[in-house]
Amino acid sequence: MPAAFPLPPSPMRFVLATVGSHGDVNPYLAIGRALRARGHDVVVATHEHYRALVERAGCALHPVRPDYDAAWGALVMDPRRGARVLLRDGFGAHVREAYDDLRAALPGADLLLSHPLTLAAPLAVAGTGVAWASAVLAPVSLFSLADDLPLLAPELAGVRRHAPWLYRAILRTGQRVSRRWVRPVEALRAELALPPGAHPVFEGQHAPDLVLALFSPLLAAPQRDWPAQTLVTGSVVDDAVHGAAFADASGAFDEVPDDAPGDRRPERREAPDEALPPQLARFLAAGAPPIVVTLGTSAVLARDARRVYAESAAAARALGRRAVLLTGSDADNVPAGLPADVLALPAASHAALFPRAAAVVHQGGMGTLTQALRAGRPMLVVPFAHDQPDNADRAHRLGIAAVLPPPRYRADRAAAELRRLLDDPAVEARAAEVGARVRAEDGVGVTVRALER
Repeated sequence: MPAAFPLPPSPMRFVLATVGSHGDVNPYLAIGRALRARGHDVVVATHEHYRALVERAGCALHPVRPDYDAAWGALVMDPRRGARVLLRDGFGAHVREAYDDLRAALPGADLLLSHPLTLAAPLAVAGTGVAWASAVLAPVSLFSLADDLPLLAPELAGVRRHAPWLYRAILRTGQRVSRRWVRPVEALRAELALPPGAHPVFEGQHAPDLVLALFSPLLAAPQRDWPAQTLVTGSVVDDAVHGAAFADASGAFDEVPDDAPGDRRPERREAPDEALPPQLARFLAAGAPPIVVTLGTSAVLARDARRVYAESAAAARALGRRAVLLTGSDADNVPAGLPADVLALPAASHAALFPRAAAVVHQGGMGTLTQALRAGRPMLVVPFAHDQPDNADRAHRLGIAAVLPPPRYRADRAAAELRRLLDDPAVEARAAEVGARVRAEDGVGVTVRALER
């Protein structure tokens, strides 16, 4: 929030409900930190798995089931079966437990902010008098049929462009099929004597008074079939939140006392090398900007992940470029026999690393994409599932990205796409322009003002 704005007349209590990967949780922590700095009480209702990260951000954690399970990774990231696993076997199957947990978090709350996959949220606030606002992290979660870009899988790109009527029929079929996956939500509504609701993942996820679209307006303009109450906030990020996932807690945040006055905000450490592992800082200082390859915290668990890292290392070698591979905790993702000019690490802060890259190769998750946009670097997107193909297509349309889906990702193709990006001054200039515009967005401030209102 670069500019101060008047304090509300009295502190309020906000419950921020989110589930999923770091990319799903981090924006809510950014919002929570800003609300807390404005004097509000903030509870983050999410997986117990994130307790340390939530508490480092100065917020209280209220655990919500099911807890995060990395074993879901490969199944959830399957481009054909992942949505079914996520909705039917994951959050749909545990909606009763999630409802009980959210209801326990609500006493004394003024407002609940939900996530697209907190399926129990609309049921939990019913009859409580607690205000409800909802959020989406990516444009595809608004499921627009008017937008010419919504894309759920790479193979639908040709259908969308050449037979839009068929594409719309496919989306409507998906809505009917997926309704079976979330039948426990409808059963719980009936048990609670609530009237039948809209599809919990489509129209039913949206709050009637405020839907926050927590992404840059560069990615999507409002469409005629979006909910009328949608507010595009701009990118919602807090570099300290992101860095804290990979840094020692003592250096991640400067504490803000509970009685922080006025518009006081948590301070953010600005020296980029302080947020990077010493080995990585030395590597960056020793040569030209590298190609950075990351698959975030979800796609890194996919079956194709180790092959993407191996092909990326070979592509960098073919280009005569240095590279940094962020390979996650699975040692099998690290290619064998890496040369000295390719460094593999489990993880590092994207906010600190991406601006130091020549180009970024990533999976297209919204958290990773937002950091890549802010860094102002060209990118090669390797989309696996869910929102990633759509996010990749939008980055490509901005003129700053190439797209290679995992089945087509080979060293020669990756090298050709990276060479085209890196050798084109227009791409470099456009990426820098986009980066400056996204960095200037005040998504956290817009969000906080909307929630306070």
